[in-house]
Amino acid sequence: MGIPPADVTINEPKARELLSHQHPDLAALPLTAVACGWDNAIFRLGDDLALRLPRRELAAALVLNEQRWLPRLAAQLPLKVPVPIRVGVPQGWYPWNWSIVPWIDGESADLAPPDDDQADIVGRFFEALHQPAPLDAPHNAYRGVPLAQREATFRERAAKLKGRCGAIDTRVIAIWNEALAAPQSTASTWIHGDLHPRNVLCERGRIEGIIDWGDMAQGDAASDLAAIWMLLPNLRARLRAMAACPTVSSATWARAKGWAVLYAAIFLDAALESDPGMVAIAMRTLDRLKQGP
Repeated sequence: MGIPPADVTINEPKARELLSHQHPDLAALPLTAVACGWDNAIFRLGDDLALRLPRRELAAALVLNEQRWLPRLAAQLPLKVPVPIRVGVPQGWYPWNWSIVPWIDGESADLAPPDDDQADIVGRFFEALHQPAPLDAPHNAYRGVPLAQREATFRERAAKLKGRCGAIDTRVIAIWNEALAAPQSTASTWIHGDLHPRNVLCERGRIEGIIDWGDMAQGDAASDLAAIWMLLPNLRARLRAMAACPTVSSATWARAKGWAVLYAAIFLDAALESDPGMVAIAMRTLDRLKQGP
């Protein structure tokens, strides 16, 4: 499937045009394109800032989500997050809000995995994040919902993958079924909503920041806790991270394993012919789930 096509083309001259009109005091800083993801184009601005511009209409609401809610949440978190410090608005050729955020150094965790001693900070981050959200906090139709609502998606992806690779085997199906059977044991909390390794930045083995908060919502923390199997290569580190989450129940951990299975199936289906890096994330996740805990 690959990266979806953009609804608007964003390059350095066009980004600088927006910057010059709306934030002229920053317009003389060096501007460099650094990433073009599924939803946003990212430009580094000087040494300390970045521009985050939606490239698809579907992503426009996600930036609004970040602009409204991330400043309220960031103070309670033990890791850096790209809190919007300035807001851009639609202008001329460009139809959506956009953000200026702090630049966070580091490489994505799929390419630069965290050291085992980062397990504690992973656990502390989850404990800090997974707190009650305001009643008007957003909901996400796909993340943090009861796992049974995603069963049709999982079964569809698993069936499609059956003839393409052997990753979704009987052991993986058993983990999924155990997750479905686990009770919904906790109330909704804040969740990141898209906490895979490409949204975790590491430098020299340390986790430096968590990015891409557009899917943040209130929901089941288990959908975030799945990241333990995506992030931490070693069983001992995963156990240590779990121990650093004393409020998480055994039922929630079971559901988290189900979410990890679901994400792996989605990644494989989307990326098997187009993104070897995402396939590697999925395969490592499934291997770790089989290893435990």
